[in-house]
Amino acid sequence: MPQLPSRRRLLRLTAAAAAVPLLEPATTATAAVPAPGPLAAPAAYPGGPTGTTGSALPVPETWTVRPFPLDAVRLGEGTFRSKRDLMLEYARAYPADRILAVFRANAGLDTLGAQPPGGWETSDGNLRGHYGGHFLTLLAQAYADTREAELKAKLDYLVTALGECQEALAEHGSPRPSHPGYLAAYPETQFILLESYTTYPTIWAPYYTCHKIMRGLLDAHTLAGDERALEIASKMGDWVHSRLGRLPKAQLERMWSIYIAGEYGGMNEVMADLYALTGRAEHLAAARCFDNTALLEACSQDRDILEGKHANQHIPQFTGYLRLFDHTGEDTYAEAARNFWGMVVGPRTYSLGGTGQGEMFRARGAIAATLDDKNAETCATYNMLKLSRHLFFHDQNPAYMDYYERALTNQILASRRDSRSTGSPEVTYFVGMGPGVRRDYGNTGTCCGGTGMENHTKYQDSVYFRSADGRALYVNLYLAATLEWPEKGFVVSQTSDFPDEGASTLTVVEGSGRLDLKLRVPDWATRGFTVTVNGVRQPGRAVPGSYLTVSRRWARGDRVRVSAPFGLRIEKAPDDPAVQSLFYGPVLLVARSAEPTFRSFSFYKDFTLRGDLADAVRPEGRPMHFTSHGLVLAPFHIGDDSQYHAYFKRSEPVIVFGSADSGVPNRDRGDGRAFLDLVWDRAPFSTSGRFVRAVRALAGEWLSEGLLTRSERDRVVSAAARADLRT
Repeated sequence: MPQLPSRRRLLRLTAAAAAVPLLEPATTATAAVPAPGPLAAPAAYPGGPTGTTGSALPVPETWTVRPFPLDAVRLGEGTFRSKRDLMLEYARAYPADRILAVFRANAGLDTLGAQPPGGWETSDGNLRGHYGGHFLTLLAQAYADTREAELKAKLDYLVTALGECQEALAEHGSPRPSHPGYLAAYPETQFILLESYTTYPTIWAPYYTCHKIMRGLLDAHTLAGDERALEIASKMGDWVHSRLGRLPKAQLERMWSIYIAGEYGGMNEVMADLYALTGRAEHLAAARCFDNTALLEACSQDRDILEGKHANQHIPQFTGYLRLFDHTGEDTYAEAARNFWGMVVGPRTYSLGGTGQGEMFRARGAIAATLDDKNAETCATYNMLKLSRHLFFHDQNPAYMDYYERALTNQILASRRDSRSTGSPEVTYFVGMGPGVRRDYGNTGTCCGGTGMENHTKYQDSVYFRSADGRALYVNLYLAATLEWPEKGFVVSQTSDFPDEGASTLTVVEGSGRLDLKLRVPDWATRGFTVTVNGVRQPGRAVPGSYLTVSRRWARGDRVRVSAPFGLRIEKAPDDPAVQSLFYGPVLLVARSAEPTFRSFSFYKDFTLRGDLADAVRPEGRPMHFTSHGLVLAPFHIGDDSQYHAYFKRSEPVIVFGSADSGVPNRDRGDGRAFLDLVWDRAPFSTSGRFVRAVRALAGEWLSEGLLTRSERDRVVSAAARADLRT
């Protein structure tokens, strides 16, 4: 069956984010690995935390941990802030009237001579208007972060103009909309055609566009306090209910099953959020109209039917289901979201944290088989991060934040070109994982251009969380950021060079009192994870993939030093263990090479008794850069357009120890692990004698299993004895 063209391909064809003394020095530290458990029972919405610039969404009692307002956390100096600053420059400079051009034209208003942004955002584009929604979110996030009056003025200008468009459409739209709350950059025709099952590309995801506009308006309200934005969004919600509330469930389900035309982004999420702000039953009822029942039920039963489905069409639906769980208490929604996450993270995740090939989910475990130049659509990763974050609010499974760090540090940080631009967001669409590919930047007017604007102005949103009772502070990410927590009187500053090193210092700048400090122990932190408080090392076993709790009465000036040394490590593709990626701590390293086929890497011949990849992969002279096999290995998050290899072919054909070659094939045991893998799993070896004994023992096991002959066993042991490996 031929595959329909991706939106990216269509674009190419059509378009040429009080001082007190130390009262209690005693400190306790405990480690725990929270297991996924049942979600909290639903409850009424209390007032949530409110930032200094906006009116935050009410926080449901189903959330056992809660985020801080975006404006309560400020990025410190470093790579993340540098990327953010590039996007802030774009936000300040890009003309608001260009964003508004398509809306004003549709409403019959003067466009003031402005041209649409381009890309999919053209005067006749079937997705026009979506980019404007993202731009609202960009400005709202940027203002919450910086409190720059210039950004607030531009945001208010956009919101006011959109309100004028909504009013003009209601009064004299051509054709006049079915409800006065309608707001879009094109007539209502696309929505009407969807109800008769018209397919893409005749129509192009009308509710997706609606979601982006509504989300941008709600962000303008919740992050920047714009009351007019809430009024406009509420009217839009009324219009959504007026169209969908009258349709039979079977018709809705068929609509949402249509490839791209039925894509609705996070409409269920934004309608649930709107309900949280308005309390209007129609808004919650409209949210439930977006149940994609067949997939929802399959995922709630942990049946994986994702193969062949459009990835970003479905990912945001599951964040919406979690929000519906918050309101309804129906566990089917929560179970589906948890299970869906597990179907994507791991089985369908490339080493950088992204998913999908050509926008589509492929078979479970098909990683090596799908590597090319169009993997990992960036906005799919945007939505996976959002889903991971919301799952963690309900269930503090560290795996959610381990994934969050991986995808944020590698794909998202890598998705912004490291150069200035005021005319383009300079972000990626697909991020190829095949050999010799390069990243393409730009994407004005595309879906990934829109989410890309958001990505780089909200890096700080998941650095810190708090427990629902306010007794614990979660430190999820070790990047430089300062938290202001007025309800507790704390100001906590984190200094760090992450992602260039695995050390961080948290300082209590203001405040005092008892608090459980929950420090994430990353799953990659296998070389140790140590914590000191005011120079005193804390007890407790730090288990990779858990949180370490430091309980204490804190005082101003207290300093917590966290150290998680980076080390070189490899990760194997599940469908071909010889296809591997190389990491330094959490950072994906890519080989700079234009060769269009896999490069072959062999490491074991260079190993010493310590059994460390550092014996074969050596520093290149610049921070975080290495060399191996004559190639430069660089952090993937460097935003340039050089060609690279994110995966290589591991070739260890013969059992060799240093210069001692046994001549015996390095056979696979059948589980993707060969003899040399198992030998070096036992490293480090303190002496050559211990090394030889380990080889002899393993060779004996393989002889008994029929994997080595007697002659081969003897040659392997002899080679180990001859090897002169350094310690």
